[in-house]
Amino acid sequence: MADSTFRVNAHSANPTKTIVKARSFQMIIDEPTELGGTNEGANPVEYLLAALSGCLNVMCHVVAREMNFTLRSVEIKLSGTLNTDKLFGKETTERAGYKEINVEITPDADADKETLARWIKTIESRCPVSDNIANPTPLHISLK
Repeated sequence: MADSTFRVNAHSANPTKTIVKARSFQMIIDEPTELGGTNEGANPVEYLLAALSGCLNVMCHVVAREMNFTLRSVEIKLSGTLNTDKLFGKETTERAGYKEINVEITPDADADKETLARWIKTIESRCPVSDNIANPTPLHISLK
């Protein structure tokens, strides 16, 4: 299959609130009040976790179908830890992003433990969002 390009367009509604359009969908990104926002939407790092959960959900079902077992549903719990010092301009040697992201996937499935172990490894290796988080992806930010 050929490469696919995905696009979103965004504009600032205020210093913390961003309106993002993806195809015919709109997302509001904002900071909680304790971080100076108006709490009108999830913040960027929460959306990163949400994007990962959405991609994992799709992959869970795709891979289960390929492995020929019934996956009725899946519960995905995610958490990430980051230090906000760099974000707020404080001196630190830590990076700005998540130090780690933890994901717990609980399937409701007709499969034994061995099959589920292969299933989870396959999901992890094929999820585009987890790949982008786990591996360096060239990022080019330009001024127009």
